[in-house]
Amino acid sequence: WIRYILHRVCEDFGVVASLDATPIEEKKHTSGCHTNFSTKEMRSKGGLQYIEEAIARLSKRHSQHLRVYDPHGGADNMIRLTNQSTTSSFQSFSTATASRKVSVRIPDHVSRSGCGYLEDRRPAANCDPYSVMRALAETCLLGAAEDDDE
Repeated sequence: WIRYILHRVCEDFGVVASLDATPIEEKKHTSGCHTNFSTKEMRSKGGLQYIEEAIARLSKRHSQHLRVYDPHGGADNMIRLTNQSTTSSFQSFSTATASRKVSVRIPDHVSRSGCGYLEDRRPAANCDPYSVMRALAETCLLGAAEDDDE
């Protein structure tokens, strides 16, 4: 719905919105679709343990997720995730609390409260949100296996 509203409002003003991962090639800033993810257990008291377990699972499927997280099989994210500015590295998975330069982060307030959600910062702005959620669910909830190519 958000994308529909964005494009509809742009129509009214005679402009075009771009969801390209690198809308302006000369600029270092890129466009992502950071995705917050949680389960009931993660949001409950002691949920930080479940968040950390999910992040451990995500770390084992890093390259698989990057292929799914943009419509060009990872090519857009290869350009976008340069480990500069506020992006992580395409090559390796990283995680931390409150950092904006990691693959998946735990927001500071989540760490302090001990429950909440994780933020996957890898999806490109032009991702298919349904594919992103499917990959997250398969990895975090269904325990999908590690990357085939690693």
